[in-house]
Amino acid sequence: MRTDPTTGPTRGPATGPTARRITDGPERAVVEDLLDHNRAALAATVRGLSEADARRRLVPSLTTPISLLKHAAAAERIWFQRLWAGLDAADCDGYAERDEGTFAVADDESLADVVAEFERAGARSRAIAARFRLDDTRHDPREGTVSMRWTLLAMAEEFARHAGHGDILREQLLAAGGRRTDGERADADGVPPAGQSR
Repeated sequence: MRTDPTTGPTRGPATGPTARRITDGPERAVVEDLLDHNRAALAATVRGLSEADARRRLVPSLTTPISLLKHAAAAERIWFQRLWAGLDAADCDGYAERDEGTFAVADDESLADVVAEFERAGARSRAIAARFRLDDTRHDPREGTVSMRWTLLAMAEEFARHAGHGDILREQLLAAGGRRTDGERADADGVPPAGQSR
């Protein structure tokens, strides 16, 4: 739950990376808002990209703008559906193994499909997390004993890191297409056309 100073408490995630942030108050509200902010920041890195640009590989790894979201959706399932809800990978609502398959995007999946998948995974994670206290713990084979607090903060950290990756990829893609990051066209040397400010 977040508090809007004009309307009072509201439920649900931040609506975007520039949404009003919770910076003081109950620990849980601050931590969940931080995670939701980073979820929104990651999703924002693909908004407005073409299908081709979203799949374009600019680095040797499997990292593309769309694959970052696909990976993040899998991370949501691995941590919340598998670890906290106790589901087997086959019972999760999408890929939930800890391997490079988390970056795999099928040819028939559109950018809108993957954004929606990430948003659904986040909504399900919120519902699962709400059933636990911050101090509740589970055993993870790689990390050992982890609390819900640690899980929420680890996801916020992961999504912030991937939002940074996505921002850099987006900037490279837009520059290669002669576009500035604010969406305006630029000349070949990166200078905006006459009459447009930088």
